[in-house]
Amino acid sequence: MTTTNNKENIFDIIYDVVRAVPKGRVTTYGAVAAAIGAKSGARLVGYAMNNCASAKPKVPAHRVVNRVGLLTGKHHFNPPTLMEQLLKKEGVAVKDDKVVNFKILFWDPLKELDL
Repeated sequence: MTTTNNKENIFDIIYDVVRAVPKGRVTTYGAVAAAIGAKSGARLVGYAMNNCASAKPKVPAHRVVNRVGLLTGKHHFNPPTLMEQLLKKEGVAVKDDKVVNFKILFWDPLKELDL
């Protein structure tokens, strides 16, 4: 298998985990990485989110934030305010680029999915 195929394969696995995040909830890059068995793979999850625009079915990348609830991926949305708009549309409050009540809204795929 080529490197490209391996990357596409792992991205598909990441996308499946992110697609499972319910509306109105958020998860983190690190939590997704841990769910796929790559505890130190938060950056890989970030790369996957940055490359998911053409994925079918759609990937709700706006629901993935950093470990303290910051919208660190917002600069990959066009416009950069879109990430916050999508979260607010789902009822997630955001203030100063940070999810309000992050600990309450956090969705842990290791606990929620049978992985």
